[in-house]
Amino acid sequence: MVQAICIHETGGPEVMRWEHVEVGEPGPGEARIRQTAIGLNFIDTYFRSGLYPSPDGTPFSPGNEGAGVVQSVGEGVNHLRPGDRVAYVGPIGAYAQERVLPADKLVVLPEGIDEKTAAGMMLKGMTAQYLLRQTFKVDSDTVLLFHAAAGGVGLIAGQWAAHLGATVIGTAGSDEKIALAKDHGYQHMINYRTENFVERVQEITNGKGCDVVYDSVGKDTYPGSLDCLKSRGLWVSFGQSSGPITDFNLGLLAQKGSLFATRPTLFNYIATRDALEATAGELFEVVQKGIVKINVNQEYRLADAVQAHQDLEGRKTTGTTVLVP
Repeated sequence: MVQAICIHETGGPEVMRWEHVEVGEPGPGEARIRQTAIGLNFIDTYFRSGLYPSPDGTPFSPGNEGAGVVQSVGEGVNHLRPGDRVAYVGPIGAYAQERVLPADKLVVLPEGIDEKTAAGMMLKGMTAQYLLRQTFKVDSDTVLLFHAAAGGVGLIAGQWAAHLGATVIGTAGSDEKIALAKDHGYQHMINYRTENFVERVQEITNGKGCDVVYDSVGKDTYPGSLDCLKSRGLWVSFGQSSGPITDFNLGLLAQKGSLFATRPTLFNYIATRDALEATAGELFEVVQKGIVKINVNQEYRLADAVQAHQDLEGRKTTGTTVLVP
């Protein structure tokens, strides 16, 4: 038997338990992996709290990304073999020492990318890829605002967007986080605790506004994010760390300049094997070239997931965090 974090009822961090679980052998199209690192993401707290329902009901293990070594493969799996170093995003259940996964969700890690780095960057890094390269194609003419700039996705996106030549504006809640974001590509930073971010964006852009706003905060930045956009600009709402937006008024998009709005998720962008390989491949490329640097800023033992969630929700973490079995 191996051990995993199990949730029998949703709620606060304290509902997570460190328990023994059975892990079977892989069936057709599956692979069993021994995990060496697991990524910690805000979406994990949504499943734990019940904001997002677990597709497997209860009990379940949270977590959407990890990395490790293939132990065995099932019938029909040709792109993997035991000993391969791999990483993945989804399905839920990453908070475990070992697990069985659909083999088509696993990508082989290239040389030069270690497993802790991979575990902490797959969800965040591929999210940055689809946001900057697919949802809105950022280039040297782009002016963008990225909320939570010192978060895991924000630090990757800042570096990547700066490399693409964009004007990169970010928000964060402390001087420490502002300094961190500036070291990761942001030319302009706004402290949302002491400054009005809408007014500051208008000052920075000389009243022109942004082409696109990337917003993972939700309730606390709505509808202010809309006021940061140019006419026909795009609001990308891809998370809700401060709580969900429950009263979205579609008419505001017309009132504020025929704006566009989208609520994307990574899983729609990597739904096919080809899409997964292309998205992960571009992420691996920018990391290998040093365009994007992934720094694992916090490590917790997997058994200490309760503390990790408390720190994450308490905004005590920055950038990438991993859980180590």
